[in-house]
Amino acid sequence: MADIQAIQTFILYISLFISLFFEVFLLITYLEVREELKIEETNLGRALKYFPTLTVIVPCFNEEKTAARTIESILNLDYPKDKISIIAVNDGSTDKTLGVLKTFENNSQITVLSKENGGKTTALNLALENVNTDLVGCLDADSFVLPDTFKKIVPFFEDEAIMAVTPSIRVHEPQNILQHIQRVEYSWSIFLRRILSSLEAIYVTPGPFSIFRTRVFRELGGYRVAHNTEDLEIALRMQKNRYKIVNSHGAHVYTVTPSKFKPFFKQRVRWSYGLLNNVIDYREMLFNAKYGHVGMFILPLGTVSIFSTIYMIGNVIWNGISRFFDALVKFATVGFDTNFHMPNFDWYFLNTGVVSFLTLTAILFTITIICLALTLVDGKFKIKKEIFYYLFIYPFMVPLWLLKMLFDTVFRRKVSWR
Repeated sequence: MADIQAIQTFILYISLFISLFFEVFLLITYLEVREELKIEETNLGRALKYFPTLTVIVPCFNEEKTAARTIESILNLDYPKDKISIIAVNDGSTDKTLGVLKTFENNSQITVLSKENGGKTTALNLALENVNTDLVGCLDADSFVLPDTFKKIVPFFEDEAIMAVTPSIRVHEPQNILQHIQRVEYSWSIFLRRILSSLEAIYVTPGPFSIFRTRVFRELGGYRVAHNTEDLEIALRMQKNRYKIVNSHGAHVYTVTPSKFKPFFKQRVRWSYGLLNNVIDYREMLFNAKYGHVGMFILPLGTVSIFSTIYMIGNVIWNGISRFFDALVKFATVGFDTNFHMPNFDWYFLNTGVVSFLTLTAILFTITIICLALTLVDGKFKIKKEIFYYLFIYPFMVPLWLLKMLFDTVFRRKVSWR
């Protein structure tokens, strides 16, 4: 029993150390990134001198409610109209999506394609066969861009070494608690992606308006199914071939997030399943200095964090359940304790054990990063309810989809989109 407890303590130490190491690394790197952001903001504010042509692919499956707004947002981009083309692909929708797309057929900028349902990857690759512009990107039919979004991406391509640029993806008008939690989650992702950009370690090019040089697909091939996370796989393929990916923090894209738990849960299972299984597919990159921070740091840490997160939060839940049942046993044995007193805070009795200290430090660093992320996204920090939703609800949801993802991975079950 003592040996088991020692092993559990050791695992907890390792998990906390990894968490603290990553958080300290992020905070230190962010201090450097702040100066880069000031320079980037200045550069993106100047008039464009470079006007590459662009094709935006809009893959659609049962998106009758949002497809029109998505396409209209592209048409409203503040960019020469003769430089932008749109290919909207109906991927075997069973609703009125095709009818919505056909209302745009008379627009010379837009090409509408329709095919049997084969998944997002097949829709993207069909469109890629018809692309002959300098740049190409995808905009999911549940997302939309602002008029200046593309203008804040173009300047990066003046550097011939840059092969793809990712935007800053934000949650559109969160309505309920779950969507507010996702707003904080997306803000964290914006913060992380900007830091990874400085490290040349971006490992995913999200579907909402990541822009590529078209020759990336001519040289590396089209999209792959890749466990239904083609945006992650193409980024890893690019990193493996040393193609540079950067992030434009000023290029804002808004996406409609799930408002109910079931689609939210399925989406997170798919994302985490795709991460782990694509890392397995690209395992030769792990701890390989040839691939820079991606191989030596990001992929190994991302993989280990899956298991450490399950263990740490699982440990908290288990201890909470154990104490609850201990209290029930005590109540059944001696009844209600009339001498009950509220806990008395006293520094003399404060638990200063290593685990407690590391846990408290990790929590404080997490809160600090969340505050910095929201400040980066909103321009200033305000204490809102969504922060508390995220801190007290989100951590207990994460193990649910991670455990489901591990179950699906071990038993080789396919993960569906919806």
